[in-house]
Amino acid sequence: MNDKSLAGKTLVVDADGTLLATDMLVECFWAALGKQPVACLFVVARSFTKPAILKQRLAALAGLNVGLLPRRPEVVAFIEQARRQGRHVIVASGSDQGLVKILSEAVGLGNDSMASDGQINLTSTRKAAALEKRFGKAGFDYIGDSRADIAVWKSADKAIVVAPSRRLTKSLATLGKPVEIIGKPMRWADLLRAFRPHQWVKNVLLFLPLLAAHRTDLTGLLLVLWGIAAFSAAASSIYIVNDLLDLEADRLHETKHRRPFASGAVSLMTGMFAGFCLGAFALLTAGLHSWQLAAIIAVYMALSLSYSLILKRLRWVDVAVLAALYTLRVVAGSIAAGVAMSGWLAAFIFPIFLALGCVKRLVELGKAKDDNRLPGRGYARTDRGDLLNIGITAAVGALIVYGLYTYSSIALTLYSHPWELRLAGVAVAFWLMRMIRRGWQGKMDYDPIVFALRDPLGLAFIATGGILLFNAAGVI
Repeated sequence: MNDKSLAGKTLVVDADGTLLATDMLVECFWAALGKQPVACLFVVARSFTKPAILKQRLAALAGLNVGLLPRRPEVVAFIEQARRQGRHVIVASGSDQGLVKILSEAVGLGNDSMASDGQINLTSTRKAAALEKRFGKAGFDYIGDSRADIAVWKSADKAIVVAPSRRLTKSLATLGKPVEIIGKPMRWADLLRAFRPHQWVKNVLLFLPLLAAHRTDLTGLLLVLWGIAAFSAAASSIYIVNDLLDLEADRLHETKHRRPFASGAVSLMTGMFAGFCLGAFALLTAGLHSWQLAAIIAVYMALSLSYSLILKRLRWVDVAVLAALYTLRVVAGSIAAGVAMSGWLAAFIFPIFLALGCVKRLVELGKAKDDNRLPGRGYARTDRGDLLNIGITAAVGALIVYGLYTYSSIALTLYSHPWELRLAGVAVAFWLMRMIRRGWQGKMDYDPIVFALRDPLGLAFIATGGILLFNAAGVI
């Protein structure tokens, strides 16, 4: 069909999953949940069976920045080509009309759009009827992406489909009209990236109680690995929740905007399903070990969720919660291996993790470009000095606890060379000094734990301390 014959045929473009690589209803839910969690859940409970009202009320709560939502470049290019051909292009979406109008104007299509209005949910057969009434049977071409669009494609002259699934592709074969496919489906590698598997390395902390008790038996190691598998799944489920709650902040960030959900590489619904499955797997796996391990993971997940919704915005409280979350990993290792948790170990590791939490915020503030508060956080660059002081105080506190431990009856029983045990504390001190200094300078990754496990000099300090500890225990 030439450009002249196309000029009189309207091109209708769906928004969610088509023009946008996301869904505005789901975006509104997570944005509202992050800003007003109680009000959001109340609206969902009250209006769940009334989609048009639900969309309108969630949009009002969310204050969604439509301009930041990821668009599919192939659909934007298709629209631009249609406009060069002189075609009339409009957006017709099941999302709330207020958001759709903003989107339409943002892509240069003006405010001529069709959407749900709080009374009519403009999807599937309702959308097909509305478009057919306005443009006539087969008087328009339609770009969509889901099974809900099949009714619209039946009324359209031509079906343009974005990244269809195999099931949808089979259904399209029965339309009996021209079908054009554009775009590519989600890559599973992007979904795996959303799990942040590189963060699983943090769960080596579960080995600490086993090592502190000088146990190296295969049974203990396997039980800890069991706990690590459960904790890794739990952590990944929370990472997904964090990303869904931080969508706007991530899109404003210089590097985090590339994350799978923020960039639109993975749909939010897919993320929600994956997060639920990971959380269920974590609790089930832990429950097969013991109710105590399942309880610790449940506490970890609940505290992490509270952190994501509220606590991360509270200055000073958030670094304490981060320290508690890391400490729970060590407690989980104690339960998994069946080793009693030493009070000395707990008193030593919590201030260390508190110091590392301060380092994490120092790094973020060191990379900040202005004096505004970090997106989604309660800190600004003016807080760097206080964070440094807290970090140093926590590190000194940890070293004092360690020093006192080396003179305790427990240490004198476990270690045959106490002076080497004390010398290992010097390596720990140098490592902590390096971490705090690098954090102050902003010369590390955003996560200090991951940085610590990749930093050659830091690993040398840790290795030196480890050798001294093993030698003090008479192992080598």
